[in-house]
Amino acid sequence: MCSSDLAQQGGRDDCGCSQRSAVESQPMGSVPILKQAMTDATQIQCLATTHDVCGEGCIWHPQSDSVFWTDINRGLLHRYSSANGSVETWSFGEPVTSVVLTSHEHLLVLVLGSRIVAWDTRACTVVEELYRLPEWPCVRCNDARVDPAGVLWFGTMQNNVRDDGTTADVTERRGALFSLAAGSQVKKWYDGFRISNTLAWSPDGGTMYFGDTLENTLYRGLFDPVNSRLGSREIFFTGFDRGLPDGSVVDSEGCLWNCRYGGSCIVCVAPDGSIARKVETPVKNPTTCAFGRHNLSTLFFTAAAAVDEQPPDLTGSLFSLQMPVRGMPATPLRL
Repeated sequence: MCSSDLAQQGGRDDCGCSQRSAVESQPMGSVPILKQAMTDATQIQCLATTHDVCGEGCIWHPQSDSVFWTDINRGLLHRYSSANGSVETWSFGEPVTSVVLTSHEHLLVLVLGSRIVAWDTRACTVVEELYRLPEWPCVRCNDARVDPAGVLWFGTMQNNVRDDGTTADVTERRGALFSLAAGSQVKKWYDGFRISNTLAWSPDGGTMYFGDTLENTLYRGLFDPVNSRLGSREIFFTGFDRGLPDGSVVDSEGCLWNCRYGGSCIVCVAPDGSIARKVETPVKNPTTCAFGRHNLSTLFFTAAAAVDEQPPDLTGSLFSLQMPVRGMPATPLRL
């Protein structure tokens, strides 16, 4: 799957990233899901069957009415156009783990395995390197999000992507949680993670959520949204028996929607740590999610491949569903 897909890539651009020509997505129609505490019938739609090894990092890009997301293992960045359903893909030659908006309309920040870069969406070119991870290739970057003050937060982990794109086991606690403000040094806040994952903030900015996937634990800490300072952490949600916590997003009511890797669901956790809702997904490994479209009532989510996926043609795809709640606009990184 990895080698055959990459063989279809076209020529390389000036930044060393190859671009596959735009292709039409293959919508699979609507997939019914089970509901808990949801008042309306809810449908999941498969938007793009990209067959990602580890789809991740999705973000709604309002300027282009599209979703950007990544395939970590194949080093790909995808863009799905909501207007015409087309998908564009670019290759970077190393893991691409997350995508964040910036204060410049045509610039995204891409979090790669070894570094963090600014990427021009018009020229499809890396225009600036913001940070280089000194522990690479033993350690790589992972999830990343922007706090209410416009500061980038990102986690790291033992690099589990082999040179051939296959996945290795994570055996060491080499992950950490960092922040990076424009023009500033990187600051480490916590370390000792196996897989640093999930970065989200409450609507008022006073609480930050983050987690460790392999510990099956999400934490929260008091957060200063003006000075981008994180206080001491406490356990927020742990031990849930449906898979492991992957990426998350917070809605306008303050609930955390957490994708459960291996658990075939997205769980909605209320601010008090109780389970408010649960969405059953048609794939085993949902990985991360983001609210989007004009009223922020569509939830997009990505998925990682599973060898026993049924139906197999949905594995590693991009999905969407209409929600009974709205999300919050993603804060852009101040550059």
